[in-house]
Amino acid sequence: MADTVREQLRRHADSDSPAIRYEDLTISWREYISAADRRAGALDAMLDDSRPRHVGTLLENTPEMLYALAAGALGGVVIAGINATRRGEGLARDIRRADCQVLLTDSQLAPLLDGLDLGDVSVIDTDSDEWAATVAASEPPADPPVADAGDPFMLIFTSGTSGDPKAVQVGNFTVTMSGEALAPSFELTSEDVLYLSMPLFHSNAIMSGFSPAIAVGATMVLARRFSATRFGDDIRRYGVTYMNYVGKPLAYILDTPARPDDAETTLRAAFGNEAAAKDIPAFAERFGCTVRDAYGSTELAIIVVRTENSPLESIGEPFPGVAVYDPVTVTECPRAIFDDTGAVANLDECVGELVNTEGAGFFAGYYNNEQATSDRMRDGMYWSGDLAYRDADGNVYMAGRSGDWLRVDGENMAAGIVEEILLRHPAVSRVAVYGLPDPRGVGDQLAAAVVVRHDSELEPAGFEEFLASQPDLSPKAWPRWVRVSDALPTTATNKILKRALVEDGVGGTAGGADTWWEREERGTSYAVLADSRAGTAV
Repeated sequence: MADTVREQLRRHADSDSPAIRYEDLTISWREYISAADRRAGALDAMLDDSRPRHVGTLLENTPEMLYALAAGALGGVVIAGINATRRGEGLARDIRRADCQVLLTDSQLAPLLDGLDLGDVSVIDTDSDEWAATVAASEPPADPPVADAGDPFMLIFTSGTSGDPKAVQVGNFTVTMSGEALAPSFELTSEDVLYLSMPLFHSNAIMSGFSPAIAVGATMVLARRFSATRFGDDIRRYGVTYMNYVGKPLAYILDTPARPDDAETTLRAAFGNEAAAKDIPAFAERFGCTVRDAYGSTELAIIVVRTENSPLESIGEPFPGVAVYDPVTVTECPRAIFDDTGAVANLDECVGELVNTEGAGFFAGYYNNEQATSDRMRDGMYWSGDLAYRDADGNVYMAGRSGDWLRVDGENMAAGIVEEILLRHPAVSRVAVYGLPDPRGVGDQLAAAVVVRHDSELEPAGFEEFLASQPDLSPKAWPRWVRVSDALPTTATNKILKRALVEDGVGGTAGGADTWWEREERGTSYAVLADSRAGTAV
């Protein structure tokens, strides 16, 4: 097994099989490694070795992004993946925090930097003639720094769903281990075609897409950005056999019209995390493939894997040391007790924070942010910030982020559990449950933002009937407000950005044409809400 990404890449330096396919472009492994070597030489000449050898990439899924990843590994440079959806001072702060000496971008994204204070960062437009000439005239570094298994390969920023993104130091061995474990588990070889449509500045695409590809020398098909409507054309055009995902892409794809031959494409496997329980079998059936969903975070401190015995609603079985703890008492939570309806009867006791009791796992800390690192590492354990509970057999069930622990009418409630129930509605494609201030001034009231499938309708009376038919839904878990929307705000990794929904408040539409319903405080029926801002019906 290779200890470094450099070693894995060098395996394929003499291969003429396809490494990259992008639009009409095909690049062999030999061409890919050679071009990355020249870029490594070009970057080496620009760097001051008295400072961290960090190069930022403000790039989407293009060949230049893959060149940069390989150039970093081959030239002893740490690549800092800059989130291409960040804007303004937040974007500038990420670049400065990562101590980037050089920032690679392209003509599409370079305007995002206009007027920003980046310090002394050198910005390079990789679409420019100057960069092409520099690369063409460069040679591979004569003596690149030695890379060891524990050395950082990349800085990857967290998604930022619960605060400012933090730069995770991702080690070489973490990347190589991921790929060399995933490839055999999906029987991937150099003949496979991997679809990389999740952003390569995030850990999911690196660990679940780039990593298995370089482990076996498979073909990487790039989509600059994920598109549910383009997905079907891409897998047919390129003969895709494997895809990775994070967040809600399966739901987006399922919400597109089915084609008669969907189950007859070359797609064999999908691997990712955070898919809704109902979407996993639906996607597998529609596309005739295996779908394996697992728990994942950028920090990679906690590992939970789904097995053939795992209940569909759970995320699977935890590795040794992974447990659910009460953050106040720092003791393990009791297992969940389910009543005759299937509802969790001891929610107050069994829901806690998912932790690694044995330490940091593969988490090497946040770069340039000691406070955030110490916040994660408390009492000798890694605290994920994710709410969860376990059943009698030890299976883990997610209950949302720590901010999703709400107090409704004097009762504790986990938003993630309510979301899973609402997603049972056949018309609901995506949903976010969150708390808004109780008008009486005490605690929270539930709001549910839902996206309806393209071929379905949702109306108040039918929604009320559905809620009443769910035996495991507490009467206090009926949403006080329902926001029916065409789309929900998301991060670059397809995670719903609840804080944006909270900021909109009751009746807010963030410029869209959303419809709001309100339930009477003590009733069960819903009525269209009068817009609290505009004073008109929405």
